[in-house]
Amino acid sequence: MQIDAIDRLRARLRMLYGPRAEDCLSDVIRLCRQYEDRLKGRPRRPAWDQRDAVLITYADQIRAHDARPLAALRAFLTERGLHRLFPVLHLLPFYPSTSDDGFSVADYRQVDPDFGDWSDVARLGEQFELMFDLVLNHASRQSDWFQHYLRGTEPYTGYFVECDPRTDLSRVVRPRTSPLLTPFDTARGRRHVWTTFSDDQVDLNYREPRLLCEMLDVLLTYIERGARIVRLDAVAFLWKEPGTPCVHLPQTHEVVKLLRDVVDAVAPGALLLTETNVPHAENARYWGDGDEAHLIYNFSLPPLLLDALLTGDAGHLTRWLATCPPPPPGTTLLNFTASHDGIGIRPLESLVPPERIASLLAAVEARGGSVSRRVGPHGDASPYELNITYFDALGDPSAAASELQVRRFLASQALMLALRGIPAVYFHSLIGTPNDLAGVARTGRARAINRRKFSAVELERLLNTPSIAHRVLDAYARLLETRANQPAFHPDAEQHVLPLDNPATVAVLRSDSESHQELLVAASVSDRSQAVDLSRLALRAAGADLVTGEVTRATDQITLDPYQVMWLPVRRVRLE
Repeated sequence: MQIDAIDRLRARLRMLYGPRAEDCLSDVIRLCRQYEDRLKGRPRRPAWDQRDAVLITYADQIRAHDARPLAALRAFLTERGLHRLFPVLHLLPFYPSTSDDGFSVADYRQVDPDFGDWSDVARLGEQFELMFDLVLNHASRQSDWFQHYLRGTEPYTGYFVECDPRTDLSRVVRPRTSPLLTPFDTARGRRHVWTTFSDDQVDLNYREPRLLCEMLDVLLTYIERGARIVRLDAVAFLWKEPGTPCVHLPQTHEVVKLLRDVVDAVAPGALLLTETNVPHAENARYWGDGDEAHLIYNFSLPPLLLDALLTGDAGHLTRWLATCPPPPPGTTLLNFTASHDGIGIRPLESLVPPERIASLLAAVEARGGSVSRRVGPHGDASPYELNITYFDALGDPSAAASELQVRRFLASQALMLALRGIPAVYFHSLIGTPNDLAGVARTGRARAINRRKFSAVELERLLNTPSIAHRVLDAYARLLETRANQPAFHPDAEQHVLPLDNPATVAVLRSDSESHQELLVAASVSDRSQAVDLSRLALRAAGADLVTGEVTRATDQITLDPYQVMWLPVRRVRLE
């Protein structure tokens, strides 16, 4: 381990732990050297390029009578050729867990035996680069760590965040309406423990250096087990300081930077992704100065895109794209429209007026979805996320799924795939899954609406007939195949939002300096045809639309059909 890396670690640990920093540094160096030997010779490649795309899925997304879920998932993905479309597979938490579909982890270092074992994960790693979740804010109340805490076993008594219930916690930012503190009877008497997300998810205490070392070991274990990307779940809430909002605290950023230092020193080429479902200005801080997360989610994109397509007005989306600063060198965005969670509302703050947000909430509820709420700093409940599948969010509330819904949904995906960054596609977006209202009724959880699991037989039957799922998957595959061959869609390629007078259209120019390829991404968010005058943009069509293969009849003008997205090769011309 290099001296400069050790010096950086020492400085970060001093900021976090003061006089305890040197003892902690010795433990961290020992851990790093141990994994340096074990990870030596690990293959490396460029951080990312236009071929990169991430498929997000649960480990038990597919059930089969003759195979464990991880094996059934691998069989389905490879038989359908999805490993050729998605170089990266994000396996949502597959560890033993007691709630929240895997995010209440009982054992960080094991695979849930109901899903398979580490050999099944390794076999998936033969076909995909892998992304794992590091659920580092909280653990299950049934975990061995917490059970040791209850019994008073060292060092676990310091692993969890205790707080006197009389403490003023009114400034704490909450993502839920459940109680922040949960009482537990321990060998040392009754203790109130911080539970940000639920009483089954007890928050970990990063004021304890031994806990930090424990989680560093888990992080490096995941990389050793094949993770190229590690997603830092709910990281914004990591450090607790009564009297503050307890979100995005300086200590939290310092922990993320320390994780980055360790990864860069021990496993160069591995990437960290932070999950912070907040307004973009707060989210972007997790890039640091290029020394924190390699990737952050583009959380403002899903609700802005949904708002544009439901209203036929892309003004707010276009303004945000035009004013959003580019990522620092060596970092990028993870673009998406849907995930295992709902569609965040906080990322719309300051981007969309309150009445427009209210209309969006009503539109989602009219389409069978629901609105989850959080506790604000004054104890008031405010909208936090929309619980609905992205496919049904773009439907007609008074009619069954239609051709128009499919077109509108595919437009949302084609636009997302073309923007600067790496695209990530949730399994249910890949096949246009409708709302799972039966799942909500069965579990009593709003998020179940977007977490449906399939039997292998059911899924094959669905995809082998002329169904919506078959149509969406087929169209998505063509988009991904096309995208992978365009240098202008490299995550680092330039992006310029072009001025249009028509709010029903979006125009973005992607440019690659090495190949000199330039692509105009032109989208209609309207149910009517829209004309775009290329001559006003100092552009001229230079080839066929890459999405449809159709050649434009004129080189200086295009017409977009309702909810059409073009990826059009263009060349620049001088304005007269």
